[in-house]
Amino acid sequence: MTVLVTGAAGFIGYHVARRLADRGERVIGIDNLNAFYDRELKRRRLTQLATFPNFLFTQLDLTDRAALAETLKGEPVRAAFHFAAQANVRYALENPHAYIDSNVVGHLNLLEHFRHAGTEMLVYASSSSVYGTDNPIPFHEDAKTDNPASLYAATKKSQEMMSGIYADLFDIPQVGLRFFSVYGPWGRPDMAYWLFTEAILAGRAIRVFNNGNMQRDFTYIDDIVTGVLATAEPRTEAAKHRIYNIGNSAPVGLLDMIAILERVIGRKAELELLPAQPGETPVTYADVSAIERDFAFRPRTELEDGLRKFVDWFRLYHRS
Repeated sequence: MTVLVTGAAGFIGYHVARRLADRGERVIGIDNLNAFYDRELKRRRLTQLATFPNFLFTQLDLTDRAALAETLKGEPVRAAFHFAAQANVRYALENPHAYIDSNVVGHLNLLEHFRHAGTEMLVYASSSSVYGTDNPIPFHEDAKTDNPASLYAATKKSQEMMSGIYADLFDIPQVGLRFFSVYGPWGRPDMAYWLFTEAILAGRAIRVFNNGNMQRDFTYIDDIVTGVLATAEPRTEAAKHRIYNIGNSAPVGLLDMIAILERVIGRKAELELLPAQPGETPVTYADVSAIERDFAFRPRTELEDGLRKFVDWFRLYHRS
């Protein structure tokens, strides 16, 4: 049997595909290798995955239904992990069509394929951004999510709604995971921890929005992957479509995170304090009681340990 990972050249998709391949699963990875950030980073992730003989890669865009059908023709996909998406709240202000194409049309095409393919489980990436700015802290899955603060959040909420419909109408078991500020080695260059590390090492000022008055529930990638894979096991007694927060449940102030980076790197940061950006929420904080109850998920990586692992990787990556 085969496992599908979309967005396999991306940050979370790469780590999930690697863990699956390492434990012996036959993994088909797909990715469109778009230019949102450095394609070389994506290619180097794929080079790592190519060392596994049970990993197969196809470059395709999920908006291309014919290419998707051809790639998966005759493949008995047991489970699918869907991470292909256009990410980043701020970029939606520049290129809104990329979000509808990738996050809405691509998600629909995948659902339509699995409607006919008999796949046992689909796990897909949602986002903590669906909670917007008006919900009580910590965020719980039952909170209202009908007032997104960004187009990115709106597309993620759309994915959840479409998945709920397909689960009900066509009996496709699904789990949607609302990720909270995932970080770690092989991460995304548009994320704050990467940008800050890069600037500090280069002696440049780091741009800190909302004057640093933000808190994020930073969650280390290894903890995320463990949680993702745990949710993929079918549960006959459970609802066909379930949504879980997956985070560290321990928000850290942005200025505190910078102070940790300074200690890990061994250099002081120069701060350029800037106003808040449209669509960004001041605090993210995951209530993870549901995923802990159902799957014994419990994040184990402290932020300083995780950032040290990232910085060590970052230095090695840029020397190679």
